[in-house]
Amino acid sequence: MLVLDTSDLPVGDRIGAFEAVAAGAGGVSSVEVEEPEGTVWQRLELWPLGPLTLFHTQGTGMRVSRSPRQARRDALDTVAINIHRQGSGGFSWTDHHQRIGPNSATLQHMPAGYEYWWSGLGSTLALMFDTERLGLPEEAIRAAIPTLEHSPVGQLLINHVHGLHGIADRVATGPEADALASATLELVRAWVVSVAGDDATRRAVATETLLTRVLAYARVHLREPDLTPQRIAWAHNTSVRTLYRLCADGGLSLEKWIVRRRLEGARSDLAAPSHAHRTIEAVARSWGFGNPAFFSRRFREAYGTTPGEWRRRSRRGEPSWRPPPSAHGG
Repeated sequence: MLVLDTSDLPVGDRIGAFEAVAAGAGGVSSVEVEEPEGTVWQRLELWPLGPLTLFHTQGTGMRVSRSPRQARRDALDTVAINIHRQGSGGFSWTDHHQRIGPNSATLQHMPAGYEYWWSGLGSTLALMFDTERLGLPEEAIRAAIPTLEHSPVGQLLINHVHGLHGIADRVATGPEADALASATLELVRAWVVSVAGDDATRRAVATETLLTRVLAYARVHLREPDLTPQRIAWAHNTSVRTLYRLCADGGLSLEKWIVRRRLEGARSDLAAPSHAHRTIEAVARSWGFGNPAFFSRRFREAYGTTPGEWRRRSRRGEPSWRPPPSAHGG
């Protein structure tokens, strides 16, 4: 949902408008821009996802900060996760200073204040939510901030947030928003605890978030034909038996979950004009289906039609239909 695009505003109003939106939506107390008023550009979108808010900010160079004085003056006790996408800049918190570039992640705890900036054209994705949602001691959260860039969970979280952004318009008002928010919070908890907290806390959170991390890993590697339960178990330092029990306790079959997500991806590609030049077999293979007959059978079971007919209907612009109820199980 678009909140602000300064290119739509008169030149003299652009900086002030961005300062007002940044203060209201993100708790920022100061904004400095790199470009003169005539060439400054900032665009801000946001989507509510249950208890989370997802922001996408892009534009010319800027520095935003939340001063300790501002933090003491208001009662905003929130956490912000920033996934930097474009440009180079930096992040400062107390005596911690970190260079940031594409595909880096940082955490801000609002009661402590921070500075975040980039030079030239840049963009970032940010998640904001109440600190209490993490269910972690404040000391553990703050202790993690300087070392999170070294966490083995960081890349998983980055990929997950990129994925959320890709579907935000479709899920923000849907029934899945709360479930997606819960999964995201579990990943953030695992990220923080992976570098902070005592051993007992780390073990407890690792156990609690294992299914979320398993499914996030599977999403990242969904197109790879060798994505097997054995590989997933090995990547998470657990046994296949434990993995199956974990999934069963979560109410799903891992193999069916993987097949369903691959079918969704293939179905989308088959309907997309940008993939019209590719054969059905090539699309299926790109989503991990090495056996064309197996792909066609599972596609028909899930969507009540063949891949070829689905592609023809999509090209004719005919309305799609919901898959039969049996396709949602597992």
